[in-house]
Amino acid sequence: MTGENAASAPIEWLTLPELAEAVGETVGRVRRMLDDRQFAAVRRDGVLRVPAAFVVEGRPLSSLRGTLFVLHDAGFTDDEAIDWLFAPEETIGVPPIDALRQGRKSEVRRVAATLA
Repeated sequence: MTGENAASAPIEWLTLPELAEAVGETVGRVRRMLDDRQFAAVRRDGVLRVPAAFVVEGRPLSSLRGTLFVLHDAGFTDDEAIDWLFAPEETIGVPPIDALRQGRKSEVRRVAATLA
């Protein structure tokens, strides 16, 4: 199941209205942010959801957008990109989302670029 890896903690999910509240924007603006790849979303139980870890201090995680572009260029869907971001990555030592939140975007993108 997407976002549920045995080796990592379950992902906390936000619906679009919850995400809009978390970043202080309208749902319409959040949809544009999704289109602009500031976030990745998947349908779970028929509802579009975004991992809560993509929000830091009320803003989109700044290093996420470029990383999502790299993953999409490698052929990943949003579903697959989210799975990869939250799965332990041996070459990084932690799940890529943790490394991004630690400011290690170059390392994460270097590994992501090899996945094509």
